[in-house]
Amino acid sequence: MHRILSLFSGLLLLAAVTACQFNQQGDSASHSADSLRIVSINGTVSEIISELGLADQIVGTDLASTFPESMKAKPKVGHNKKIPVEGVLTLRPNLIIGTREDLSPETVEQFRQTDVRLVLLDQEFTVEGTKKLIQSVADSLYLSERGDSIVHAFEKDMEAIADYQQAENKPKVLFVYARGAGTMMVGGSGTQADHVIELAGGTNVAQEFEQYRPLTAEALVAYNPDVLLFFESGLSSLGDQEGLLEIQGVKETNAGKNKHIIAMDGQLLTGFSNRLPQAIEELHHKIINDSKK
Repeated sequence: MHRILSLFSGLLLLAAVTACQFNQQGDSASHSADSLRIVSINGTVSEIISELGLADQIVGTDLASTFPESMKAKPKVGHNKKIPVEGVLTLRPNLIIGTREDLSPETVEQFRQTDVRLVLLDQEFTVEGTKKLIQSVADSLYLSERGDSIVHAFEKDMEAIADYQQAENKPKVLFVYARGAGTMMVGGSGTQADHVIELAGGTNVAQEFEQYRPLTAEALVAYNPDVLLFFESGLSSLGDQEGLLEIQGVKETNAGKNKHIIAMDGQLLTGFSNRLPQAIEELHHKIINDSKK
């Protein structure tokens, strides 16, 4: 009987200790989330972190982090592999997060030598790649269930617009990255713009090369796009539609003749974040529905 009582007492003690440990772990996880000081070096990652409910824990971002609105007020630490280590560390982060393409190998090594946790994730500019990135960000923040919920909502939104790619008589679209008339680049095969144009039911006419090339008047006329697509900032740098129409070759294209020139927020259009369905919806409306007016 004494052995049985001792065993029973031991089991009760073990259960109490386990329960205590569980509560401590739960409190620790909650405290950990509250005490996070995150520097996000990728606009899409910033969007996902915000969607996960941790926007207030972000203490600094890259220049591309413009959504949600609260990100615009965050301290900026650079962009596109030009992230200064000292500038980031002055914000006293305990987590630096982005994608593998955001930092140079030298910068990665410098961050690795600090005590700050560095998380670099893969990003593929596809529907599946977006889902993977959402889940990867959530997992890295120990918020896997929230990530599951965001992915589920994302999938439902994508299902609702799945038929856009089946559109007949797909308009020919040319995406132009512009920083004034002296810097105009056309987006070729494999670019984010190429992928999102296809998802929205258009055809990117620049398929003979990958990534970006300078745009010439001769090439523009040869492409003869039905639609000219820009970032809002890019079209603005050209003097908006009126200024663009004065550029050589534009008026000779179907897009120029019909003034089918459209612009979208750059991060929304090519970020491939959890807002991808919204980007596809808006682009589809602009390149297809607007052309029917």
